[in-house]
Amino acid sequence: MQLTDRAVLITGGKRIGAAVAQALASRGMDVALSFNRSKQEAEAAAEAIRAAGRRAFLFQADLSRGPECQALVDNAVRALGRLDALVNMASVYASVPLDATDEALWDAVVDVDLKAAFLCARAAVPHLRAAGGGRIVNFSDWVAASGRPRYKGFLPYYVAKRGVIGLTEALALELAADQILVNAVAPGPIVAPPGTTDEESTAVEVATPLGRWGGEGEIAKAVVFLLESDFVTGETIRVDGGRHVK
Repeated sequence: MQLTDRAVLITGGKRIGAAVAQALASRGMDVALSFNRSKQEAEAAAEAIRAAGRRAFLFQADLSRGPECQALVDNAVRALGRLDALVNMASVYASVPLDATDEALWDAVVDVDLKAAFLCARAAVPHLRAAGGGRIVNFSDWVAASGRPRYKGFLPYYVAKRGVIGLTEALALELAADQILVNAVAPGPIVAPPGTTDEESTAVEVATPLGRWGGEGEIAKAVVFLLESDFVTGETIRVDGGRHVK
């Protein structure tokens, strides 16, 4: 798919999401960004998009709520005039012991990491069809893509991200006839989470065959590839510096 003068909605407008937004704007796309609480980061991303000469629109949405997923897509299409791609990046990531993982916590994670990806995709599909086809890129995780949990304390997160892979494959089959290609990115050690110590950061580097953190730009490259490709669908691409082979 040619990206120039096309429109994309990205759920999540900070850190990696901001890098993806800037990369797509540099290739000629207008961008709608959603945020829940990270308004300042989303505004900074929007400024960078406009600096690249493209239109940017921001929408606040709590994607754990189904109606807000629909409203987000509708508002994005209204602002952009069309929709050619959806990038589902919104995520809840926190370490919680199993004994403290109750129903409310389960729902808080799964509703954003998995259910919202489905609901936003479902809302986007009519608009992608109207554009003659399009792309959906979901976000999983390198651990989930590797098929086994490696870290305790992330039970609902791991389950949700495994579910994203299944969602991606099933949507790819359902939407192939509409020329809507659906894929997923599974990031590995891209950027250190806030609060990471030097010792923890070094341990990640040692455990990564390429010996370093990847940086946000590597995820942006993967998303650009999946949007531009016309013959890749139903895939989950690990961007993890080789973590899964060690």
